[in-house]
Amino acid sequence: MRPFYRLRSARVALRWKIAALAAATACLVAVAVGVLVHLWTARDIRARAGMQAFNTVYAAMDTYRRTGTLIDGAHLDPDELPAELRRLADGRRHTAYDGHVENNLGPSVWGAQRVGGPDSPVLAVRINMSSELHDLRRLDMTMAVASLIALAAATPLAVYGAGLLGRRLRQVSETAGRICAGDLDARTGPTDGRDEVADIAATVDHMADSLSRRLRTERQFTADVAHELRTPVGGLLAAADLLPPGETEDLLRARVRDLRGLVEDLLEISRLDAGAEQPVRARVPLGAVVTEAVTRTGFDTEVAVVEAPGTQPAPTVETDPRRLERIVGNLVTNAHRHGDTPVRVTVQGPTVVVRDHGPGFPADLLLEGPRRFHTGARERGSGHGLGLTIALGQARLLGAELRLGNAPDGGAVATLRLPD
Repeated sequence: MRPFYRLRSARVALRWKIAALAAATACLVAVAVGVLVHLWTARDIRARAGMQAFNTVYAAMDTYRRTGTLIDGAHLDPDELPAELRRLADGRRHTAYDGHVENNLGPSVWGAQRVGGPDSPVLAVRINMSSELHDLRRLDMTMAVASLIALAAATPLAVYGAGLLGRRLRQVSETAGRICAGDLDARTGPTDGRDEVADIAATVDHMADSLSRRLRTERQFTADVAHELRTPVGGLLAAADLLPPGETEDLLRARVRDLRGLVEDLLEISRLDAGAEQPVRARVPLGAVVTEAVTRTGFDTEVAVVEAPGTQPAPTVETDPRRLERIVGNLVTNAHRHGDTPVRVTVQGPTVVVRDHGPGFPADLLLEGPRRFHTGARERGSGHGLGLTIALGQARLLGAELRLGNAPDGGAVATLRLPD
């Protein structure tokens, strides 16, 4: 049986997911901005170098034609001139990019123009871009360092902000878990902010209020019905005693006893639900109490008290013996009614194990726990389904743990572990 809703401890926290997403987004933005700035700056450097080469050729050509001298680093048919400029067929100015690097010279942009006709020399000027490209590399490094610093500063902020959100969600989750565990008074209460988390918290609280009202109404209805039925059922039992002996009297008396038992069970459940029951604890020998409880059921049940090595012959526990007898009696009765013989009760230390050899507990009961007026599979027989519900409620009252399961080789197993 799955006891109650529990939070999974082995999970990736939401705060780390959000922080990782924020870091990845920051990295993507930094890379995108860095690439765009690099491309734009490199294009601007090349454009300015081309314009400078174009203008320098114009000035050098004008001086050469007037004075016959070369200025501003101009040369005629230099050896390094790119082939596309060497084959110029017109007298207009042209530029070309030269990616060749030698020592600290290059990449470069060449500007060229023929000084005369098609066979005249080519006047060329070379504009070196190495210093500008060095500045571009420094800009890239600066942007990379700035991006890392921004990422280092943004990640803790993202973790902190995600932690605030995670704590608020965890509070809502814990409240929902407490409600699933049966704490109908659990509420998230007001939460900071006016966002989706606040809406979820308000919805959970509203759901808890509605569920609490419905359950309290049902419990009050059950208690009222049981109280109202108690008097007429008592009258029926008294009237049955006045009938003449016979088969009809026996049948009627048995049905009235069953009806009285159902009413008493409903009253007991209503008291457990209302928290009106308080255990009267005493230190008692567990084996003797369990044996007495099994004997009172009237079923043929084997009881075995196993003495663990190094323990006293008759281990004792501090509990309410009347409620303990009620739990054991219900478990044994359930095993005989819905299971199959042999039924064996084993007492070892503070643990009591009741096992039958029937079809076992149905899967929905193991998954969701005992439910009132629900007996599970048809092969487990008939009944009103209150025995296990009462046993579980009394176990909680005693601070004990009641686990339901099935044996590997068949049969239902109920394990009651009392506090030491």
